[in-house]
Amino acid sequence: MDHLGSGPGGEPGAGIVHIVDDDEPVRDSLKALLEAFAFDVRDFSSCRDFLDRFDGNPRGCLVLDLHMPVMSGLELLERHRDDLHGMPVIMVSGRGDPATFARAREAGVVAVLEKPFDEDQLLGMLNRLLPPAAA
Repeated sequence: MDHLGSGPGGEPGAGIVHIVDDDEPVRDSLKALLEAFAFDVRDFSSCRDFLDRFDGNPRGCLVLDLHMPVMSGLELLERHRDDLHGMPVIMVSGRGDPATFARAREAGVVAVLEKPFDEDQLLGMLNRLLPPAAA
């Protein structure tokens, strides 16, 4: 996968946010929001799409929907966590229960945001986890 943007110091991929969500309008609105704040965004319609296209570069952050057909976000983490090489993961969910959220945290999720979530909360998390791409 080509890195279209770069972070501080010209490092490729320093500010990449990978969005995995099967809901196209949600994916598109998140992408537009994050690009407006200078994040380099890659979006994926499924866990399989992400796994097929992810280049293994751990610089960045994964914003991962919990509930998706075929493979859930939680299944992705439980089966492929090592493939992410320590990349931080923020899980988003329109519905969930405490046991599922606990499993997500055990799988390495740094935060769980319940939809609809506050955009400023997501932006704050991303700014703490990684630098934005160079303007």
